[in-house]
Amino acid sequence: MKNGGSRMTLPNMLTIVRIVLVPVYMFLALKGTIGTDWAAFLAFLLASITDKLDGYLARKNNQITSFGKIMDPLADKLLVTAALLIFLQQGRIGVAPVTIIIAREFAVSSLRVVAMGEGKLMAAGWSGKLKTAAQMVVICVMMGLPLLGLPLPLVMEHILGWALALITLWSGIDYFWSNRSLIKTGIDK
Repeated sequence: MKNGGSRMTLPNMLTIVRIVLVPVYMFLALKGTIGTDWAAFLAFLLASITDKLDGYLARKNNQITSFGKIMDPLADKLLVTAALLIFLQQGRIGVAPVTIIIAREFAVSSLRVVAMGEGKLMAAGWSGKLKTAAQMVVICVMMGLPLLGLPLPLVMEHILGWALALITLWSGIDYFWSNRSLIKTGIDK
């Protein structure tokens, strides 16, 4: 049974916390001091943990809601995009992989809007969950290792950026293929 009511569930509160942590993370990351870099890393890590926790709790407690199906992926996109934009500003990742990642996120979000227009809610699929996990792990590694005095060579950061772009692109193709009936329905109207 799905919880479609207006009651705010713990998983939904965790999603809201993740969204609130995005500007906190960005503010701290842009300061660029060792203290704020650590705080930014911890804010990103905490936000990443809420992503895993909210999904687990929603399934375990039978609290899957329309709000969660829509806002959880949005919160993930906001968090990852914020980190990628910080890396881009720092010259640690290229424009092309960031553009591919952001374009995929817009495309899949648009597909979700089409699904809603057809009266369907598109929950995150396994490829999207894998993509998000890979993004969050790589971002944590790229932020955390330099804080431990183990900076990655710039070429390795760019390789990781391209790896994320390819995983993200593959996930987007998977979403569109899995939901091709929505595209056909939308074109036929």
